[in-house]
Amino acid sequence: MNIKVLYVEDELFLGKIVKETLETRGFEVIMESDGADVVRSFEDEQPDICILDVMLPNRSGFELAEDIRKQNDDVPIIFLTAKTQTDDVVHGFRLGANDYIRKPFSMEELIVRIENALKVKKEEVTPISGDAITIGKYQFHLNKQVLGNGKEERRLSYRESELLKYLYQNRNMVIDRRELLNHIWGNDSFFNSRNLDVYVTKIRGYLREDPAIEIITIKGVGYRFVV
Repeated sequence: MNIKVLYVEDELFLGKIVKETLETRGFEVIMESDGADVVRSFEDEQPDICILDVMLPNRSGFELAEDIRKQNDDVPIIFLTAKTQTDDVVHGFRLGANDYIRKPFSMEELIVRIENALKVKKEEVTPISGDAITIGKYQFHLNKQVLGNGKEERRLSYRESELLKYLYQNRNMVIDRRELLNHIWGNDSFFNSRNLDVYVTKIRGYLREDPAIEIITIKGVGYRFVV
C-alpha cells in the first residue's frame, strides 16, 4: 500500500514539482494550496504524513498543525517553509512537528526526512536477543564488545560497540545524525559531532571485509546502515 502524503503548498509551480517527484517514488500525494481546505482534506483522506508550508492563504501552517494535533497525536508533521528564523523553528517543534525543513531544499533530503519521520512513527528498534548477533560475515558479541569474522577478532571500545549496536538495530533505515549523537553521547555538540565522524570511519574499516555491508552518509541528514 502506498504512503499517503497530505502536501500543503501555495506556490503552485514548486508544488507541482514536489508532488510529481514524490509520486515517482511511490507516494500518493494529496495537494492543497489554501489553508482553509486542509483540515477537511485531512479528515477525509487520513494521510500517513503531513507536509506543511507555513505562509498560506487564509490559515497558516502553524495553525493547521495545531488543528491536526488536536485530532491526531501520532501522524508525522513536517514543515517545509521559507520561514527560517530560530523562533519559527522552535515554534514549529513546540506545536508537535516531527521535522522542520528550510527552503530552498533538495528533493533527496525531503524524501529521506519523510522516510525517517515514518520510521519513527511506525518502526520499533529491532530487539536483540542473546549476546551474539550476525552482521554479514561478522559475529558481534555485545557483552564482550568483540567483533569477529572467523579469522580474527577485534575488541571494540564502549562507544564503538554502542554505535555498531545502534546501527544494527536500525539497519536499512535512515538514521538521523542528531538521533545518533543523542543516543551515544547524550547531546549533539560540535565536539561530539566530530567524534561521530571518526567513529563511523572506524566502524566502516572494521567491516570492510564484507562488501555487502555499507554505512552510507546522507548529506545533511545522517546515515543508512545497509546489511
